[in-house]
Amino acid sequence: MKIKSILVIIISIAVFAGCSSDKDASFTDNCGGKAPGGAVGVLMSINQDLQMGLSSVQQIESDPNNYPILDSANNPIAYGHIYRIRNIILNSNKVYYKDEFPWRIRIIKDDNTLNAFCTPGGYIYVYTGLIKYLDNEMQLAGVMGHEIAHADRRHSANQILKQYGVEALIQIFTSGNTQQIAQIGAQLLALKFSRTDETEADDYSVRYLLGTEYDPQGAKYFFQKISGSTTIPEFLSTHPNPDNRVLNIEETWKCLGSGGNTGTFDARYLEFKNSLPK
Repeated sequence: MKIKSILVIIISIAVFAGCSSDKDASFTDNCGGKAPGGAVGVLMSINQDLQMGLSSVQQIESDPNNYPILDSANNPIAYGHIYRIRNIILNSNKVYYKDEFPWRIRIIKDDNTLNAFCTPGGYIYVYTGLIKYLDNEMQLAGVMGHEIAHADRRHSANQILKQYGVEALIQIFTSGNTQQIAQIGAQLLALKFSRTDETEADDYSVRYLLGTEYDPQGAKYFFQKISGSTTIPEFLSTHPNPDNRVLNIEETWKCLGSGGNTGTFDARYLEFKNSLPK
């Protein structure tokens, strides 16, 4: 039997098998929530996400002109704040790969760029421009939840799978060709997520914040802030419809029970912003 036919059978089994473990079942809800899976879950291991993520990290951190990263040792207050926000999200127990990915976070010193992103495998980058632009900690938590969701839901891996095709990826990863894997990692920095991926990341930002000290609709307030703005953050440049995303977030929140706290933590966030270099 040809490899393509075998893969079709394997993918079909994975797609229709449903929840395969108690962990998977615990991530299922009546609002479309489920464990990450599908074809990418069968064809690419999370170790491959980590490999691709590290390739992206190497490219980013070897280019200080384009990615001037703040040193954590010299900026302990700022990093203390952003670590705390990250940990609150991860400790919601809604991040599927909480323990498998490192969720390493770095701040990029660029006040002119409103951006944040997360590579496969959970390597998070947030620009000072975005931190200073936002009004409170809850808004940043919503954005960070959105970016964490892209890695947790394996959106980049799915995009790479579509770009290369099943057989090519099988050959690359089974051969252990580090150069080709590095090339894939570099391409990830230019990938644009689909509207479906963006919507899912918005949905999971609500799930991650639900039950924390934050308002679970944190991302909604961010989109409301940029609605009508002449400055669209770079990471939203291909999806400039914040009003539609606000409605989607509200629908997800209502479906999940309309619960959660309302904390915004304005004063704490001001301390965070003031700790950043001018």
